[in-house]
Amino acid sequence: MARRQKLNLTNDLLFKYIFGQDERKRVTLEFINDMTGRTGSRAFTDLQFRNVELSPQRQTEKLGRLDIFAQMNDGTRADIEMQVFNYLFFEQRTLFYWAQMYLHFDSLRAGQGYGRLKPAIAINILRHAILPGDGLHAMYGLYNPENMHRLTEDLELHFLELAKVKRKKVREMSRVERWCAILLDNLDEEEKEELAMMNVAYRDVFEAADKFAQSDKEYQEYLARESAILDYNTNFIEGQQLAKEEGKRQGEKRGEARLASLLETLQDAGRMDDLSAALRDMTRREALYQEFHIE
Repeated sequence: MARRQKLNLTNDLLFKYIFGQDERKRVTLEFINDMTGRTGSRAFTDLQFRNVELSPQRQTEKLGRLDIFAQMNDGTRADIEMQVFNYLFFEQRTLFYWAQMYLHFDSLRAGQGYGRLKPAIAINILRHAILPGDGLHAMYGLYNPENMHRLTEDLELHFLELAKVKRKKVREMSRVERWCAILLDNLDEEEKEELAMMNVAYRDVFEAADKFAQSDKEYQEYLARESAILDYNTNFIEGQQLAKEEGKRQGEKRGEARLASLLETLQDAGRMDDLSAALRDMTRREALYQEFHIE
């Protein structure tokens, strides 16, 4: 393999370039099978990518955008989200996208049975940690807390928290840990060669990253995206502190919730300049509260 400059595959532009293309769908297929623990007869054998922007039911509802959305060979839907931003209300966000995905292709018509609905899998890859414990991979479903009976397999939410990755030798890594090491690009050339010899999907990832790095246009967009990610996450930390201060002035819960709602609204609207201004200028922040009718 050609030597390449170090790239962060958690950059969502680069991630989509590698994992969201028909020419590399076997990479995505293997990734989904490994993340969901599907092997043998349970493994997915094929997928079709869908370019999806989930339309809201009403104009006032949020618009759902799925990073990589694929329909599997058995009709199961799978969404892979690369979360480079430390989102507010992330748990609610992933449930919202899962619900949109669950109903997108199979909205029931009159007289049709609920058995037509197909399972939906959300795989969230996070640069940061949000869940308790040291485990880097967690799956959530619908369970009875008394006897742990699983109500249905239609709901499957996976979280891969890259901030919890620990350094290991390649031969000691699980399949999930290998993907984490690849995404973080914290492997030396010898380790990359070892992985490439293990699995053709890993080799395809490395070759695609090489190709991406050789394009000046793609690489400049990558750098711009990295800068935007850094700026937003810095603002997020500042926003948390500001929310606490505002909470002390207006009542803890109301103050924090009000600012959090504004930051989330600006974030979803892509208004990052206004988000930065809201953190630093109280007058501008108050004007934005009025603009979005946030009481």
